[in-house]
Amino acid sequence: MSRVINTDSTGKQRNQLLRTIAEVLRRLSQKQEIDDDAKDMAAHLVLCLRDIDSGIDSSAAAWEKRDYWMKADELRTRWAWAGALAAQIQQLVLDERWNDLPAMMVKLMPRVSDIDVNKLTRKESTWRGSYSRLLMEKPTR
Repeated sequence: MSRVINTDSTGKQRNQLLRTIAEVLRRLSQKQEIDDDAKDMAAHLVLCLRDIDSGIDSSAAAWEKRDYWMKADELRTRWAWAGALAAQIQQLVLDERWNDLPAMMVKLMPRVSDIDVNKLTRKESTWRGSYSRLLMEKPTR
């Protein structure tokens, strides 16, 4: 019996999400005004960052299963920024503080600066509808 190898690991998903974030940031930086497409892109950043954050625990759990506790803690520490930035950008989007978006993009840029975006491979359908999805999650006050 041979080993089962998971080709869709959380590390691979994390890399794909980072690539998506890099492309969205590039497209978003080219926008002259905040239109519906820009709102969808900003909301999609939140969703991608959340997915990255949720995948960290499963990656850390794999290390803990092998008794690599320090490696698991280091992984959680190294990626703690994802959940924090997701919450900040989400609050920005929900409060419609669009003037603060460029500053938030600057915070996010160093996290994806090592990803070369020579060709845009993500389609607009990737982020279309993300803004309305995020608004549906908004708690009523």
